[in-house]
Amino acid sequence: MDLQLKGKWNQIKGKLKEKYANLTDDDLTYAEGQDDQMWGRLQEKTGRKIEDIKRDVMGWLDSKTDDAEDKA
Repeated sequence: MDLQLKGKWNQIKGKLKEKYANLTDDDLTYAEGQDDQMWGRLQEKTGRKIEDIKRDVMGWLDSKTDDAEDKA
């Protein structure tokens, strides 16, 4: 998992839960070395392609980074 993503995972989990109400904490549990399993669970639960889910997540990361830079 990308270091930037790992550092912000709790915030990202909240965003994913907002967007996909059927996701549980277990669905969003990250275990070292099991990235593919987690993305697969998200794909199965949301019915979206993994690439699309990752694009959403990276977009949220970028917006958080931009917000932090604006406040500095």
